[in-house]
Amino acid sequence: MFIEIKLTILSNMNKAAYCCLLLLMVTFLPASGQVKQKITLDDVFNLNQKSVYGINWMKDGSFYSSLGAEPTPKVVKINLATGEETEVLIDGEKIGVEFTSYSLSEDERFALLSSKAERIYRRSSKAIFHVVSLNTGEVQPLLGEEKVSYASLSPDNTKVAFVKENNLYYKDIDKGTIIQVTKDGAKNAIINGSADWVYEEEFSMAQAFAWSPDGKKLAFIRFDERAVPVFNMQLWGPLYPEDYLFKYPKAGEENATVSIHIFHLESNKTVKVDSGEEDDIYLPRIFWTNDPETLAFIRLNRLQNEMDLLHADAKTGESRLILHEEAATYVDLDYNDNLYYLSNNKGFIATSEKDGFKHIYHYDINGNLIRQLTSGDWEVTTLVGIDEKRKVIYFESTEISALERQLYVINLNGKGKKLLTPQPGTHSTNMSPDFNYYINYHSTASQPLTVSLYEAGGKLIKVLETNEALVQQLGKFELGSKEFFTFAAEDGHELNGYLIKPHNFDPTREYPLLLYVYGGPGSQNVRNAWGGLRDFWHQHLAAEGYIVACIDNRGTGGRGRDFKHMT
Repeated sequence: MFIEIKLTILSNMNKAAYCCLLLLMVTFLPASGQVKQKITLDDVFNLNQKSVYGINWMKDGSFYSSLGAEPTPKVVKINLATGEETEVLIDGEKIGVEFTSYSLSEDERFALLSSKAERIYRRSSKAIFHVVSLNTGEVQPLLGEEKVSYASLSPDNTKVAFVKENNLYYKDIDKGTIIQVTKDGAKNAIINGSADWVYEEEFSMAQAFAWSPDGKKLAFIRFDERAVPVFNMQLWGPLYPEDYLFKYPKAGEENATVSIHIFHLESNKTVKVDSGEEDDIYLPRIFWTNDPETLAFIRLNRLQNEMDLLHADAKTGESRLILHEEAATYVDLDYNDNLYYLSNNKGFIATSEKDGFKHIYHYDINGNLIRQLTSGDWEVTTLVGIDEKRKVIYFESTEISALERQLYVINLNGKGKKLLTPQPGTHSTNMSPDFNYYINYHSTASQPLTVSLYEAGGKLIKVLETNEALVQQLGKFELGSKEFFTFAAEDGHELNGYLIKPHNFDPTREYPLLLYVYGGPGSQNVRNAWGGLRDFWHQHLAAEGYIVACIDNRGTGGRGRDFKHMT
């Protein structure tokens, strides 16, 4: 099979980088005697790309752990340089636990295993948890066969906090005792340590508690939703539907009243944090600073056009304003959900769209701006990591094109920015905690995922997955071309789109056109990235004689605050 790829990228670094014309035409020429097949609906669900999943970096930067499920669940230790398995850390069959996910304690002496997970809403869930000692192999059920939510090991690895029936608890691993932190939790009334429906859906959170760095305190958010109207939704079963009642505020109705509290394990006392306001506000984030006596939290007004960062004294609950940001439209918390406190009281790193594009800022501990680290008419899409030892920050951005994502590194003084992924397309990064290595997930519109291991400076160590089998499989099909284009809308704004045409497209005839769109704020469908199942579905439609079009409308992402906030 011979593959010819024509790639044209016209980009302007200072303007509509992003309103570029990218023409990608992929032509598969059959081997001698090979007859191409039309892609069928069955094929759509059988053309799956492979990836590398379940990677958890270990404190020794030369290894990572990974979860395998065949034939029984195992957590194995893998050497980065060779890719070889060096040790089985947890054997599900040996310990008698059919777990589906795991997390290791910071010192890697314990593991928390999750099994029989049950989804609640989009991000919330509950499951059966076990604590495993990696030194002795001893297994301790967290709460027998009872399902709980968000089990989390304390930083000192002596306790596990969790939420059960709207109350917050923790278990002492050595003693086996369980302490109930809150006692007023009740369905459709009070929620402790777990998000209500609004916060889960609109602020992308479910767990609403956090251990202090010394493991001696638990900060949590309390939701009083007694005044919120009830919504009735029917759950359909095998014979009769059941009424499912839950608190759901429609536009303009009462939201839950929220408050932040800090439980001190040693004194068994709870301190309420002064949030400054009580009515019609959101408190969607809590973060412990490096100081175990200082809790940071975010406050938003209901319009979400004013956002405050505050610091609270863990002993007294007194808080003070650190940072204030306003917008004529709204402050996008989800997209700017980056707050990293530097060691030795050197301040914190945060992101903001306040200059029109999402960029990285360095503040001192009192919220005074030290410097803006990145700038330009492009977005920092992901803050990958901050290496304080080498004084550099790794991030992904749209600097080359709004249709792509590349990895960069920049010094903490805002100088020396370097591109680490020059290959066109979309890159996603999983970096090791010691910042010596990263795993790069790379694809284009014509090339499925390639997963590779790199040194931090960008040197390739090993390719972990190429999806060569999928590429060979695709060579059997008549695939239409995928063409990226840009056009000016009636109001003058340029919009990005793509077309998928039939394999034997004839420009002299007319075709029926189907338009695919998802235009939610900040979303983006027109990307130089592998489309997966949806693209194969569109290829099936093209095989049936349709042209499929996709356009990113005003309000979509990758092109800055003003374009996104047109809605």
